[in-house]
Amino acid sequence: MTRTGGPATGPEVLDSAFAETVRRTGASIGALYLLAPDESLLHLDVLYGAPAGFAAPWARVPLTAPAPVADAVREDRVVWLANQGEMARSYPRTAMALPYPLALVAAPVTGVRRWGALLLMWPATRPPHLTPRERGHILSSCRNLARLLEEDTEHGASPRDDRPRVLGAGTGRRMTGPATAAADFVERLPGGSCSLDLEGRFVYVSSAAGDLLGRDAGHLLGTLPWLSLRWLDDPVYEDRYRAAVLSREPVAFTACRPPDHYLDFHLYPDASGISVRIIPSGDPPPPAPAPRRSPRGSPAPVGQLYQLTHLAAGLTEVVGVQDVVDLVADQIMPAFGAQGLVLSTAEAGRLRITGSRGYPPEAVAGLDGLPLDTRFTPAGQVLADGIPAFFPDPEAMRRLYPDAPQVSGKQAWAFLPLIISGRPVGCCILSYDAPHAFHAEERAVLTSLAGLIAQALDRARLYDTKHDLAHSLQQALLPRTLPTVAGLRVAARYLPATRGMDIGGDFYDLIRLGDSAAAAVIGDVQGHNAAAAALMGQVRTAVHAHAALGTPPDEILSGTNRLVTELGADLFTSCLYIHLDFARRHAVLAAAGHPPPLLRLADGHTRPVEVRPGPPLGVDPGADFPVTGIPLTPGLTLVLYTDGLVETPGADIDDSIARLAHRLSEADDGDLDLLIDDLLAMTGAAGQRADDIALLVLHLGTGRDRRDRAGAVRTGGGAP
Repeated sequence: MTRTGGPATGPEVLDSAFAETVRRTGASIGALYLLAPDESLLHLDVLYGAPAGFAAPWARVPLTAPAPVADAVREDRVVWLANQGEMARSYPRTAMALPYPLALVAAPVTGVRRWGALLLMWPATRPPHLTPRERGHILSSCRNLARLLEEDTEHGASPRDDRPRVLGAGTGRRMTGPATAAADFVERLPGGSCSLDLEGRFVYVSSAAGDLLGRDAGHLLGTLPWLSLRWLDDPVYEDRYRAAVLSREPVAFTACRPPDHYLDFHLYPDASGISVRIIPSGDPPPPAPAPRRSPRGSPAPVGQLYQLTHLAAGLTEVVGVQDVVDLVADQIMPAFGAQGLVLSTAEAGRLRITGSRGYPPEAVAGLDGLPLDTRFTPAGQVLADGIPAFFPDPEAMRRLYPDAPQVSGKQAWAFLPLIISGRPVGCCILSYDAPHAFHAEERAVLTSLAGLIAQALDRARLYDTKHDLAHSLQQALLPRTLPTVAGLRVAARYLPATRGMDIGGDFYDLIRLGDSAAAAVIGDVQGHNAAAAALMGQVRTAVHAHAALGTPPDEILSGTNRLVTELGADLFTSCLYIHLDFARRHAVLAAAGHPPPLLRLADGHTRPVEVRPGPPLGVDPGADFPVTGIPLTPGLTLVLYTDGLVETPGADIDDSIARLAHRLSEADDGDLDLLIDDLLAMTGAAGQRADDIALLVLHLGTGRDRRDRAGAVRTGGGAP
């Protein structure tokens, strides 16, 4: 994030405060995540104690993801994981991205508003408990970071950069030391000594280390060991370096410098880098199975292998097509250094783009709907023969496909066919802003990824199709509008569950019964699937038909109960029916296993209506449904709701209803839609929901308000 402003703000102040927080807590690695403007994603903004490449799998975390930082922000709580075992049980995807012994905490950074989360990691050797004092210090530091971010915004901060800032160990403090004397001291030690920065590059090599490694020390500076020393080019050795950086624990291994010089490497990490001692080994290490290597090069980089593992775990959790697009873009693009992504599906002989990154809208429009003709695009060819195609530069593309449209300005491409059991699903295209050489190992990893993406994309398309059908069914069964009733203001809201199929069996209705009467009904069919939505439509129709005949409330529920039982759907239904007689100013209620409505008088006094309910519909075909009568006084408000509004795991439902009644007593009834928003916010139902919710609010006018005389009616089918 690039920030501007007065001398008291700016990136250096925030960075110093963040780095000091990491050091004072004794953490080895720290990360500061900030919420995107739409609050759907957490972006890694600042990183301390590890290279940016290590953080690629978790640089962008959806707020709904099962991850510690997402839970910390979403639930406004501190998430503490004492060891790898706890992490694997609670957050398996995080454990796969961080397969090292460590402890971590994620805490919300909250001030005037939610800013993001602070993530801290320690070696596994730290005590397994987070003390109250440590917790208090972490939360205090989070509040301080929030304050700095707010000051930063007040001084006109510009939007954050796409890449996180990586801070060195000396950020926020002055570093001094007699470098020459230290180098002389190291040269006098037996064996060899060298130092790596957190990226793994040589920053110091003693002359003895150069002799042991077989290279001049000056030629090694600034290089990566597994690149400048080909005999160290093995994923096992690079993984030992990663383990040292992330766990902050000493690591040792033995390697053979050809032809037969065995060397012991001892790695000692801290926040600034890794000190390495190299000692000749007396004996070779025990033989290990030889790794499988490509005949044309070295193994794939460890970072890409971790990306493959992390992506495989993530793809098992995605639901819809957009989830697949987001995960592939967040994981694959940074791992392979790509700047563009196009994910398309094969439909009716053409490629339809389902998602993209790194392309302007006009380029996406130009690529959408291209024919699957091998003369124009390599996508058709890779789908026809199932073999990926890689083009390191535009000339390679022009040689094979001279007629391929050039609408993006990209300079290199990887076309990956998405095929399942010989059936083409689509095509994944990675693109680069500059020419890019695709090595054999990189091609092998990308080909493996294509299989994982194909499986996930096929499942996601099936889910989206089923979801659209079920959602359309449910929307068709709910009332689009409610009738206007003189002297009665009405507002309604339906919110689907945020997990699962996003559909359910909750319903509401308002039925006009002549000029002086009306009926209000609300119900909840068990389940969150198409069967529940279908039964909901049948129950609503049955209630409506009985009510139109002037049937009393208890007989309406009895008749509907027999219908549900005869249908044999094996689904229970709760229902609340209220007959409103405006001429007599009297209401009659009957309930079938449904929560009681809330009644608020004109003076603000609020209570649940004492209704003696019968059993849910569909349980007992001969059940009785007692009725309850209440007076309809001017200014009275009735709130009908389903159990999704008041049921919370571990909480008593009566306590939840009492809290809802208290909130209703204090709410402003001038705008019933705002009143519903207020009730949803109090219960937390406006965010994540395990159950769907229906709300129906009725306000009996006093006759003095123009809205009361007009009988304003509003319905809502989505979140506020």
